[in-house]
Amino acid sequence: MLYVCVPSHDEAATVGLLLWRIRQVFSQAPREYEFLVADDGSTDATAEVLASYQRALPLTVVRQPGRLGTARSTEALLRLAVARSDRLKRDVAVVMHADFAHAPAMLPDVMRALDGGTDVVVVEGRLPDAAPRGRRWLRRFGPLLVRSRIGVPEVTDLFTGFVAGRLVCVRNMLRAGGEPCLRTDGYAARAELIGRLVRHGRSLEVLQSAEREDLRQRASRLDPSAEAMALWRARAALALPPRDAAPPREPAA
Repeated sequence: MLYVCVPSHDEAATVGLLLWRIRQVFSQAPREYEFLVADDGSTDATAEVLASYQRALPLTVVRQPGRLGTARSTEALLRLAVARSDRLKRDVAVVMHADFAHAPAMLPDVMRALDGGTDVVVVEGRLPDAAPRGRRWLRRFGPLLVRSRIGVPEVTDLFTGFVAGRLVCVRNMLRAGGEPCLRTDGYAARAELIGRLVRHGRSLEVLQSAEREDLRQRASRLDPSAEAMALWRARAALALPPRDAAPPREPAA
């Protein structure tokens, strides 16, 4: 089972289209899957859009009473995936954004990597030249603020947010991290998720994908200067333990 985890806030214009596009991808590359979507205190029509898609898709919506942030929403979805699975060593969770920045067409490549034995897959994004300068600057230089704390030199784009992992790794990450496991938010939480998850997998594969700024249906909420300051302040919380030898692989279930 593949659990597609999508945190969302005011994404009525794109979240339904994203789910439908993923459905189309898996109609061509069959895979047992379920959508887990968090409605993080949306004030637009996100709830209504998701309700309509629940009638046609294997979709569970987790509605937050108020906005808790992407990190809390993502963690809630990962905990739900772990709770639902009875095959943690085979089942997978993949985290994607609701704004169409991540290409659903990459999912078969992600699954091939996992089917081949990889435990964690990170899909790095390549911003187009037309992306705002501040956004490009943050994605290029922001990782320098936290790279030494995250300790995953294989990943250049620590802020991608497009991450997949076996649920046994997710479970072990959540157990080791406590509650909450993700202690930061925003771009810092994206890097934190990668860093924490990789520490509970035996292997990591990094893929590349172009991000589609032209598919975004709303203005970016990103303030590059504020996000850079938040990354600097989050450095203490991002001081993750060293990556030890790969954990022993548990027998397949």
